[in-house]
Order: sequence, then structure tokens, then C-alpha cells
Amino acid sequence: MTVQPYWENPSILQEHREQARASYIPYGDVESARTGKRARSPWYQTLNGSWKFQYNRRAKDIGTDWTRETFDTTDWDDLLVPSCWQVQGYDQLQYTNVNYPFPYDPPYVPDDNPAGLYVREFRVGENWSGKDTYIMFEGVNACFYLWINGAYVGYSQGSRVPAEFNIASYVRQGSNKIAVMVLKWCDGSYLEDQDQWRYTGIFRDVYLLARDKAHVRDVFCRTELAEDLRSARLQVELETTGAAAVTVQLMDAPGQELLNECRNVDGKQVFEFHIDSPVLWNAEHHYLYEVYVTSGEEVLRFRIGFRRIEIKDGIFRINGQDIKLKGVNRHDSHPELGQTIPLQHMIEDLKLMKRHNVNTIRTSHYPNDPRFLDLCDEFGFYVIDEADLESHGDYVAKDGNGVTKLPEWKEAFLDRQIRMVERDKNHACVIIWSLGNESSYGPNHVAMAEWTQARDQSRLVHYEGASFDPEHVYDQSSLDMESRMYMPVPDLEAYAKDDSKTKPMFLCEYSHAMGNGPGDLKDYWEVMYAYPKLMGGCVWEWVDHGIKTYTEEGKPFFAYGGDFGEKPHDGNFCIDGLVSPDRKPNNGLLELKEIYAPVAIEAIDAAKGRFKITNRYDFSYLWELSLRYALRAEGELLQQGEIALPEIAPHDSAEIAVNMNIPASVTAAVDLEFSLVQNEELAWAEAGHEVASRQFEVKSRTKQAGQAAANAAGPSRTIQAAEHGRILVIEGFDFKHTFDLSLGALTGISKQGVKMLAAPASFQVWRAPTDNDRNEKHAWMSHGLDRAVCKIYSAAWEQPSAGQVTIKVSYSLGGYSIRNILHGTAVWTFLGDGSITLKTDVEVKEAIDFLPRFGLQLTMPRGNEAVTYYGLGPHESYVDKKLSVKRDVYRLSVDQMHKDYIMPQENGSRYNTEWAVVGNQLGVGLLFTAKDTFSFNASHYTPEDLTAAQHNVELVRRDETIVHLDYKMSGVGSNSCGPRLIDKYQFNEKSFTFEMEIRPVFTEDE
Repeated sequence: MTVQPYWENPSILQEHREQARASYIPYGDVESARTGKRARSPWYQTLNGSWKFQYNRRAKDIGTDWTRETFDTTDWDDLLVPSCWQVQGYDQLQYTNVNYPFPYDPPYVPDDNPAGLYVREFRVGENWSGKDTYIMFEGVNACFYLWINGAYVGYSQGSRVPAEFNIASYVRQGSNKIAVMVLKWCDGSYLEDQDQWRYTGIFRDVYLLARDKAHVRDVFCRTELAEDLRSARLQVELETTGAAAVTVQLMDAPGQELLNECRNVDGKQVFEFHIDSPVLWNAEHHYLYEVYVTSGEEVLRFRIGFRRIEIKDGIFRINGQDIKLKGVNRHDSHPELGQTIPLQHMIEDLKLMKRHNVNTIRTSHYPNDPRFLDLCDEFGFYVIDEADLESHGDYVAKDGNGVTKLPEWKEAFLDRQIRMVERDKNHACVIIWSLGNESSYGPNHVAMAEWTQARDQSRLVHYEGASFDPEHVYDQSSLDMESRMYMPVPDLEAYAKDDSKTKPMFLCEYSHAMGNGPGDLKDYWEVMYAYPKLMGGCVWEWVDHGIKTYTEEGKPFFAYGGDFGEKPHDGNFCIDGLVSPDRKPNNGLLELKEIYAPVAIEAIDAAKGRFKITNRYDFSYLWELSLRYALRAEGELLQQGEIALPEIAPHDSAEIAVNMNIPASVTAAVDLEFSLVQNEELAWAEAGHEVASRQFEVKSRTKQAGQAAANAAGPSRTIQAAEHGRILVIEGFDFKHTFDLSLGALTGISKQGVKMLAAPASFQVWRAPTDNDRNEKHAWMSHGLDRAVCKIYSAAWEQPSAGQVTIKVSYSLGGYSIRNILHGTAVWTFLGDGSITLKTDVEVKEAIDFLPRFGLQLTMPRGNEAVTYYGLGPHESYVDKKLSVKRDVYRLSVDQMHKDYIMPQENGSRYNTEWAVVGNQLGVGLLFTAKDTFSFNASHYTPEDLTAAQHNVELVRRDETIVHLDYKMSGVGSNSCGPRLIDKYQFNEKSFTFEMEIRPVFTEDE
């Protein structure tokens, strides 16, 4: 006997599955229910644990003998449930973004459709006698069949919404046997084409529930606030499976009963309560009331929040206040468990988000584990709850209609929306229902939106895909907002200014956070804050989807698409998060923290210590924060203290003043740094946690940059110069430098016999492409930037005085087969104190839109590991990525300068550097300064090393130290998926002059 092939029939989405309902666990009493611990319930029994498992390559070849009670599975494997079977060693791991991993032929899937057979025994105790037993699967990918004690129970599909079955007629007291067949693909897989690893299995919790014969099946707690927000109405809609006495209690957060009503209910009924002066829920003050529904031997608990969500005059509001959604897109992703997410892992994600000022989560692109929403209620997040629906591969298949326009798929679309809404309808955190992602737009989406609006008028409805229907061929009246992905900043501002656009705009995805980036956050949010019509947005995305893997030598690394030999795949496009797979913040998250900060500080007159502080909280005064300040002059602390914050209402501003005492003897630039810290310990952060920071220059320097490190240059001395072949040797009192006239390059620097160059200096225009350079790099390579060599037209030297030697070089940089990239004239000047100055005038080929960089690359010998610099730090910074860094004197190792991206790329540069010293432990090194500030880096990897490696584990650390002194470098942007790098961040100068100085130093003596 074989199973019915429902997996290729979109008209059969389930068989014998229970109707969707709210998420809850029945408890035995209020005290147990109040804990929220499922194990405290006598009516709950987990089936998580070890199951017997057999992997099969073809579902069509599987009969049903294995489901019999007497079938022996002793020789089968043991598999932990919940889990994704690909990370347990079965099948093949595969990452693909848009492409379906099988031929596009809806509703059909390949005949070679793998299936996993799951078997285990469970016991039903005597205390469940007389009750109905239900089994709940919180998540099974992609579809499954269920048997109990050899009898077929039912079928379900829809991977990330629950499937519940009444198995009362199949179970008995004592020992029972459950058998589940899970298929990798079904017709529903055409609706689950999200940008993700393609996992399979029983990947979320499985458990049993014992229910009274007549019990409360479903509960919908509807809250409604009066216009003045001073009173509220609570409607508790109940549905029972039979006649039952039902008590509804409302308690406040401490557990004090506020209201209580008991009725006999048979079917559907509404309990209604009036609440005076309710404490409102929002992402800042997430006060939760508790509703307890008691019937028979069961108690159901629902934590609810009173809040009003609306769009008024085209502005998105919560509880009457204009709100900006400062969000991220979050996939379920664990580096070892795939989409099986432990509770503690969810908690750590949310704490990390809170610490970085995130207030909104889009559950991209499917409903998360229901416990995740419990946590969002508790921690205070706004949630865009998104249906498990994406058919992005329609575009690749060039199917203009797609399944969204096929009437035979309508129920499949509706089923996913209904099951999500019904499950999550009691969560205060859910403010927006989303119809899915990247599935075009058509009548099936219209049906979803209309059903949602009819079922729940208290929330908004979102769907970005409607933007692909600009002529409104299909009704969009049930969609409450416009939504876009990666909208360029000018277009966003144009929308905000267009009075004919009456709906607010939400960027469901923006600032693609892949690799070294994003670099356009400030530009987006200057516009967001300026226009009330703009709701905010969610950065793509929260986490890198790397899978922890090991090389043959046992070295761990995070794998991405293609690392397992799968086809098709989309490479490292899944490595695009604000945090690494093991939840270490990437620098982009530190930037986002400052942009999303709830307090802004601007200078009114920085030199006089006058500043404006703006409260960007929506519902909070600043009483919970302290404002600290520090005054520094090139690394020296001059003054520090704390400023009493004025009483500033949400969205209001006030002026603050700092009484600065800067000694007249200070000639260095002076910076004032503000730090806003949390006063009290919170669930997500310790007391003293920094919420926001800003730095301002309050006094400019009065002497040349670098003098604080170089001190006096010493007396002028004579030097000797002699040419040996084409090698010019310049010698002074305690130094010896060499210059190869045939190469036009500085080849040697030494002081007191210590050699400080290991290879000729060279001009550099190439940077290892960042992920956000993935589109631009092809143009750069077409111009030969990645293979540029230097052509010397002339190199001549002279000694105009006893203490000076000058070399003038005419050169170009170019790649083979094409016109030169640039032409330049370089003047090298050697002085008697051992210093070397470079002035180069450069003309760039007009055909090149912009360069990644231009600067000097030096290679210093082994042992030069100590870096001291005065500039932005402590981590990397670029012209468009510098919000989270402060100007100071930093002392790091070369290794600490490196940012170890999973896909190696340009990293570690320090923008706006005043001076830098790279040397050995004894302080012998090179001091670098420039006429203007410069971008500085020191690394153990060349741009070519970083370009060639596909994984960080492939990098071979050089002994030498590679130093980059860049006149300028282009920004990083977010063009891996977003708009092109903004013009002002492009290094697009066609003519420029770069002046800098290199000085060998003994820093311990100076």
C-alpha cells in the first residue's frame, strides 16, 4: 500500500487537520499557567527527543508497512527532534536565493523527492483518561503524513505554521507508536522559495495536549482604546467544542485580579470588559496584562497589551504618537542547527537587538516559532508578522502570471495567511500582517488581504509585491501602506514630498548589510526623520546564514552556498547580516545602533559648548539615562563629567551647555565626546550600558598633524646621495634610504641599521572588492584596476642643498590590453632628518566613473606589529561608514586592525587619520602624516590575497605588514542588493594632488 500523493495537488492542503487557532498551552491551574512554563502543565507532554529515522531518496517508492505497530525499527538511525535533517548528515545542504532547486512545473516536484521516516513510542498516562488527545507540530518542512498505532491520521503542508490533529480515537493508555513521513518537496514548495538554506524535517517542537471533551478551542482578545487613550475595551471572543462553564479573568502585570466573569458557553461567545486608565503597551514600555480563561480542568493564559495602531493623515501612529520603525529582517538561522532555534538563542537575539536600539522585527519571510512572539511581547518589539509565502522563482522561470494569479492556488495562499493570523492574533507585538514576500501580486493576494482586514481591523496589512502592479490592475485598497525594497534615497524623498501619495511609505528592506557595510544608513535616516509620511524600515538582514563547518585539517569556518557541491546555489549571498552566525556584531550593527539611537545631539556652537539634544523616544522622557562627557586633546583626557539632562518630552528638544576648560597650552585639536548610558539594569542590558554617543570637534589644531607623536624633528643635517646602477642611495646621520630609479619606487628605509621596508613601495588603486562592490568591480576590472602595473617614463634626481635630495618621477598605472588608468608626476623629497615627503599630481582617465582608492602601499618586514594612530576608531571606518567611531589615539596590533569577514574583502581602513605609526615592540617604526587627513590601514594581507580567497580560513597570514596610506577611498554603500553608491561617497576626482610624509622614528626617544 502507498500513501496518497497529495504533495502535488494544491487543492489538498490537509486531511483531518484541526482548524487553526490561537497559540496557547492548557494548564491545570492559574498558578502554573502564570509561570508560562509548559512543563508545569499536566496536560502537556513533549515529543521532542530521540526518534528512529530512515532517510529515503524517493518518496514514491515508500509503502506503509513501516507504520505498523509491529514493524521493527531497531536498525534505523537515531535522530534528534526537532532538527533539520541536512545538518544531521542526510541529503545535501543547499542555499539558493531566487532559483527553485527543481524544475519549474507547478504543482509538480521531482520524482526523486527525498522522504524522512520518523518513528517513536510515547506513553499516555492514567491522568489523561477521559480526555481527548491532540498532537501539535509547530513546524514541519515541507509536508507530512501522520500515523498513530498503525492507523493513518492525516496530512498537512505549510512548513512554518502549526498543524494540529485530534488523535483521541487512535491513542490508548500506556504505550503508543507514532509514525511520520516528511517529504522534502511538495506543491507548497512553490510558495516557500525564500532566500535561505533549503532545510527539511520536523524542525520545531512536537507535543501532545490532553483536552476536556468540551473545551475552549479558540480565543481572540481584542483591545480597543478610547480616542483619548484613557479607557479601553477588552473583548474576549471564545469558541468552545461543546457546552462548558467558562470563567474569564483579567489580571494586571503583578497578578492582581481586575475583572472576572463566568458564563456557560456552547460555541462562540464574547466577554466584554471596560478598563479605566489602562497602562499602554509599546516597544519602550511593554506592559502586559494577563487574561486567564478557565473551563473544566483547563486554564489558558494570554498576555495582552493595550495599544492602538493606525494611519492618520498619512502618518503611521501607535497610541496617538508618530512612530518610526527602526527595524531588521530576521531569518531563523543557527550555525549548527539550521532553522531549529533554541529558546535561549531567541532571547540572545532579542537582547542584542535591544542593545543596538532596534525596535522592529520583520519575520522574514515566514512566521517564527510562537515562543519568539511571546518574547517580543515581553521585551518590547514591533513585529511585522509575515506569511510563509514566496514564489520568487517565478521571475527566473519567466512566468509572468505566476501562481498568484492562478485560481486553483487561491486556497493555498489563504491557508498560509489564515493559519498565521489565527495563531498570532493575541500578541501585542504584532502590529502589521504581511502577505508574504516577492511573489508578484494578483487576485490570490487580494483575497488574503481582504480576509485579513475582515478578521482583524486592529492591525495594518502590508505587502511589498503590490509595487509590481503600479497600474492597480488588482485591488490594493486592503493594503495600508506603500512598501519598497532598496529604494534609492532620492526616490524616497521624492515620495515623501509628493502630496498625491496618501499612504505612508515603509522600506521593508533597505541597506543591504552584506560584508563590509552598509554605508548609507545616515542618508536614509536623514530623510526618514525629516518626513512624517515615512514609517521607517528594516535593514536586510539580521544574521549571516553561515553553517559551521570544518576544513580537512579541522579548522572551523562558516560555509555558504556552493561549499557543499550543490547546484544551483547563490554563493555567499546568504552572508549578509549585521551579526555573524555566532552572533558577534559586525561593524554595520554598530553603525545602525547610532542611527537608531533614541537620543540625538547636534552642535549649536560647539566651540562655546552649546548643543541641542533631541529626545527621539516615542513614549519616554530621558529620566532613565545619564549624560556623560569627556574632553580629549589628541588622546589626552582634559576634562570629564556628567551633565544633568533637562526634562525633555518625547520628540522634543532642549539646549544643553558644557563648561569646557581647555588650557591655553593645548595646541592639538580638542574633541568633546558625549555618552548616554542606562542608569538601571534592564532585562537586556546592565546598568551603564551605552545607548548612544556623539563626538564633536570643539577646537581645531594649531600645529601640523602628527607633531604630538613626532615631537621635534631635530636639527637639520647634511645627506649624501650616490647612484649605483639605477639605485639611488641616500644616507644621513642615522639613516639610509634607497630608491630604484628604474622602478620609480622607494625600495629601502632604515634607521640605525633597522630596515623598515621589505618590498618596493607602490601606488595602489585596487581594493579587494567588498560584497557591496559586487556590481562595480566588473567595471573596475574592465579598466584593469585589479592588474595595474606602473610604467616609468622618467626618473631624475638632484640635490638642491646639502640637506635635501629630490627625485621627480613621471609615471602611469595601467592594465594589459587597455588604456592607462591614470598618469602622474611624483616628487620625492629626502631631508637630513631622515624624513621622506611625497607629492604626486594625478590625472585619472575620464572613462573611469570612480576609483576604489588611490594611495601608497608599503611592505614592512616581519616584527612590525605595533600600530598607534590618531584618527577614527577603534574599528574600521570609511567615508560613509563612520558613525560608530570616535577620533582618538588608538594602540592596536596589526591583527587587531583586521576585520575577519567570512568572505575576505577590503577591511580595516581607518578614515580621516591624522597620523599613524607602525613599528616593532621597541618603538622603532615609521610615522606617517599627510597634508590632509588620509585613510590608513595596516594588515597581514595584500589586496590580492583578500581578492583571491573565498573564505577567511583560506587566507595565509603574511609575516610582513602591509601598510596603506590612501589619499581617498570610495565608500562601501549597500550595492550588493541596494542602490549604487551615492555620488558624494564615490572617489570620482579626475585631477588631484596627494602629499604625505614618511619619517623613521624611535618612538621611545621622542
